[in-house]
Amino acid sequence: MEDLTFTTLKQLARGLAGQFGSNCEIVIHDLSKEHIDNSIVHIENGHVTGRKLGGGPSNAVIEAIRKSPDDLKDQYAYLTRTDNGRILKSTTVYIKGEDGRPRYVFAINYDITNLLALESTIKSLTALNENDSPGSAPTHIPMDVNQLLDELIAQSVELVGVPVAYMTKEDKIRAIQFLNDSGAFLITKSGDKVSKFFGISKYTLYSYVNINK
Repeated sequence: MEDLTFTTLKQLARGLAGQFGSNCEIVIHDLSKEHIDNSIVHIENGHVTGRKLGGGPSNAVIEAIRKSPDDLKDQYAYLTRTDNGRILKSTTVYIKGEDGRPRYVFAINYDITNLLALESTIKSLTALNENDSPGSAPTHIPMDVNQLLDELIAQSVELVGVPVAYMTKEDKIRAIQFLNDSGAFLITKSGDKVSKFFGISKYTLYSYVNINK
């Protein structure tokens, strides 16, 4: 009669394989003497490594037999490779019996070969200009010219680093020349909005634009 631990492990194996799909192999090795040469007593998606029910022990099985139970440590999310070159993300868990000795090895092998290729493709598509960095804020795309003008005005204030109410004449000249260099005055009626924002006349505005010309 099947022991409760093995029954539970098989349920977990089926659940994980169902959750993560056909690229996820789940293997249960029995470490008892009568199974040691054919240690695989349950397997889901064996095509991942090409193994079958009744297959032989893995390195994890040999290690479990050779080492002292106190020295055995579960291993999580490490890389392995199949004979045909597939890359797997693997986890090995040692299930101990009542005597404290390892009774089963529960192994998860997820084929990430295609994901690694996809990751490489995605990185090439999302690669930034060398002057940009991943931590820099993406440039906002305005909805219309009014929003664009508002953003340029905000950038001019940020450039000067002083609120409009405290700006000197030189500060305003610097801000307005930034707007001119940014093409803000190509926007229809932008002069009215900018002059009102900075509290100056349109005449003063254009004199600031042309002050260094």
